[in-house]
This record gives sequence, C-alpha cells and structure tokens, in this order.
Amino acid sequence: MLALVMLINRSGSMVLPFLGVYMTAHLHFSIENSGIILSFFGIGSVIGSWLGGMITDRIGEYRVQSLSLLLSVPLFCLIPLFTTEAGLAGIILAQSIVSESFRPANSVAITKYAKPENITRAFSLNRMAINLGFSIGPALGGILSAISYEFLFYSNALGALLAGLLYIWFFGKRNKLAVAKAKKVKEAKLVTKESSPYRDHKFLIYCVFCMLFSICFFQLFSTLTIFYKDTAHLSQQNIGYILAYSGFLIVLLEMSLVQIAEKYFTLAFTMLIGTFLCGFSYAMLGFDYSIITLVISMTLLCIGEIWTLPFMSTITALRSGKNNKGAYMGLNGISFSIAFIITPYLGTMIADKLGFEVLWIGTGALSVLIAGAFYFIIPWMLKDKEEARS
Repeated sequence: MLALVMLINRSGSMVLPFLGVYMTAHLHFSIENSGIILSFFGIGSVIGSWLGGMITDRIGEYRVQSLSLLLSVPLFCLIPLFTTEAGLAGIILAQSIVSESFRPANSVAITKYAKPENITRAFSLNRMAINLGFSIGPALGGILSAISYEFLFYSNALGALLAGLLYIWFFGKRNKLAVAKAKKVKEAKLVTKESSPYRDHKFLIYCVFCMLFSICFFQLFSTLTIFYKDTAHLSQQNIGYILAYSGFLIVLLEMSLVQIAEKYFTLAFTMLIGTFLCGFSYAMLGFDYSIITLVISMTLLCIGEIWTLPFMSTITALRSGKNNKGAYMGLNGISFSIAFIITPYLGTMIADKLGFEVLWIGTGALSVLIAGAFYFIIPWMLKDKEEARS
C-alpha cells in the first residue's frame, strides 16, 4: 500500500522534469536564471528533509506523510500564478519544503513495515512505484505541456490529493494500533537514547559522497531536459517519451537486478558499478547525441540508478539505530537536497559558459572518482554492524 500511494503521487509528478523548459520556453527566463530558480527547489528540499526527519522521530511517520501530501495540493495549484523570477522561486521553495518532508517519513515507514531481510527489496519496490509513476507523469506531461503548462501543476495537485486520501484511509487505523503497541513497549522497557547522526563522522563522510553522486545524477531533472530540447532538438513530447522509457525500464529491471546484486555482489561493489555506469551514461553525450546514443545513455543511466539509489537507503538503515531512523534518513535526504541546490545552477552555468560537452565529460570523470570512494568508504563505515556485508 505504501508503494501504491507512492505510485499515485508520482503519477502526477510531471512538473519537475519540465520546470527548466517551462521557464526558458514559456516564461522566457534565461538558462542561468532558470538554474538559480531550480536551486530553490533544492533549498526547500534541504529544509524539508531536515524538518521531516526531525518531526518523524517525534510525531511519527503517519502524521508527517499525511500533512505533506495534503498541504502539497494548494501549493501546486498556486505555482502558475507566479510568473516573475522572484515569485516563482518563492512558491517553489515553499512547495519543496512541504513535499520533501514526505521522504524521510516514507523511508521510516518502509523500515517499519518491511522484514529486515527484505529491506533492500522493499526500498526497490517503492522505487519501482516511483519510476512507474515517473513514466506515466512525464509522458502525459509532455502531451499536456504542449497544450498548456498549467495542466502540469493541476495534475500534480490531483495526484497528491488522491495519494493523501488513500494513505489516510488505509493507514489511519493501522497507525493507531502501532502507536498503542509502541507505547506498551516503552512502558515495559527503557528505550535506549541513541546518538545523533550529525555526530556520526563516518556517516557524514558517506553523505558527502552521496551528495556528490547526486550532483552528477540529478542532471536528469534539470540540464538534461534542456540539452534534449536545445542541442538534440527533441520535441516536448519526445522528451516525455524518453523519460517515460527510463521509468518503464526501471520497473521491468529493478527487482531482478537488485536480487542479482544482493546474491552476487557486496554493497561496496554494487555502489561502485552503479555509480560508474551513471557517470559513463552522461560522458557518452559529450561525444554524440544521436537518438540511438540518447537511448543507450538513458538505458545505462537506469541500470546505474538501480544499483545505486535503493542501496543508499539500505546502507543508511543499516547504520542507524532503532530510535533514530528518521534523523538518519533525514540527514541522508539532506545530502540529496543539497545536490538539488547545486546541480541546476552549476549544470546550467557550465553548459552556458563552456558547453554541454564539458558538462557531460566532467560529470563522467567525477562519477568515476565517487565510485572508487564508495568502494572503500562503505565497508569502513559498516564494519562494526553485524548486518553489513564486507
């Protein structure tokens, strides 16, 4: 049911991949200013991840997810009313804070309902729902944006509303039972106070490299769509189709590829090969951008994503304790959110000043360094955990 809620929510998530195109083609903002405005989504994501992680440990993941979904509805509807650069940056910041507080709470819910031996596959199932929704959303978004960009924002609002109502209907009673059970456990047993992830130096180093990886990977949501339109000369519909292809490919391959990695690879090797493939997929675009190359590049990016993102959540869960998972998930989410601040501005600036070739080759080179770092950092960080695979 968590995956179904995520599927409905993300099926309406067609705004983010088209925000860059919306600002440059519809509102006629410069590429650089569009990157700055997209960075406000990252700023809101940092605040939302920190806030969501903190309050999840205090009031529970049910309340945080419910409020996040329902409050997102009016904010999505307000976005088309803001057509100035300052106004659009402000509403995107507010919407991002609310919507991104959902993520750490959702991650905690997965660890709550999944069996320990199935945790990576549970995260993968949730990601499959995200990517299936991401397949439906951009494909529909490409069609709707050709008619009117306002449809994108209203569709996002509808998706958030339906997801929120379904979540409350299904998990409301279950949450009350879980809270009552947890209260009895606390009364019968002293809960051990666990340290803050912000004082966990090994985990902080790991999060820095998660952030660097995200800076490379999140070109998908900002500069890549601009590259498709301005350099590869794809139509908005075709941009939607290639993004939809990526989502459907992940849905088809993720569970099997995750099982292969769990059976044959260590966590460190999985992250190594996944990060490398993501970087290589971008580096290819520095040399050719024919339609065949674009499809091959997106295919490799999807495989790399499958062998990276769900395992990042698993590693975070392994490192955290029983009573501070929200804080750990929130901090790891912040590393992604900081990347959302840096990536749009840095990517569009490099593309504008030096060209997309430099951007893609540089992204590939940085990814190779990050892949090597993951290979050594992960066993070092998890060696004191019984669940870790060295």
